[in-house]
Amino acid sequence: MSYQSGKMQDPDQLAQKIISNIQKISQQTSDIQRIINQLGTPQDTAELRQQLQEKQQNVSHLAKETDRHLKEFGSLPVTAEQRQRKIQRDRLVKDFSDALAVFQRAQRQAAQKEKEFVARVRASSRVSAGIGDDPFYGESPSPFHSESQPQAQVQEDAITEDDLRLIQERENAIRQLESDITDINDIFKDLAMMVHEQGEMIDSIEANVESADVHVQSGTQQLARAADYQVITLQSGTVACWV
Repeated sequence: MSYQSGKMQDPDQLAQKIISNIQKISQQTSDIQRIINQLGTPQDTAELRQQLQEKQQNVSHLAKETDRHLKEFGSLPVTAEQRQRKIQRDRLVKDFSDALAVFQRAQRQAAQKEKEFVARVRASSRVSAGIGDDPFYGESPSPFHSESQPQAQVQEDAITEDDLRLIQERENAIRQLESDITDINDIFKDLAMMVHEQGEMIDSIEANVESADVHVQSGTQQLARAADYQVITLQSGTVACWV
């Protein structure tokens, strides 16, 4: 049993929570992938990107929760007689790692899409404002960009403000994605350490059990020899003490 908020956790219930979370991660990752495939298409909207961000945050939360559950599961007492639990733990770790790997690939793909979006908006903003494409645009703007087209300049300024807002939103999303990717990397490290430490513990337990078996067998053999020796000495009329 493990403890959570002062209550004992049943190993089977804990394992079921982990399995359920892994299934949720896989399902929501599939939803995320479908949304990513729509980015940059006519179906791409601000609402769609918000939905993507919410699903990514939800999966990240599930991943952290599952990591905690696995640590609890791994901290349960394991003996040679409970080797089946280690096998179950290893399978859960593998399934969780596989689900995380798929999710992380989707995260990286989403981050790349966001970066491409920001690059397009920046390029569009420069084109709209004439930056980089008009040799007369600079610190001394051409009269064609000032007095002759005041209304057009106002429209360009308005577009630039919208573009800057979009860029800021998408860059915030990129930073959040990169932070989430780092969190997933940390979970991978936890899993690797968990498997390593648990493996060493199992090896140590098995070695101790084997050593105990050897000592038991040795003690049994010594007792048998002592009994035989006692019978012989009694028959010969002498008294001996086995040390």
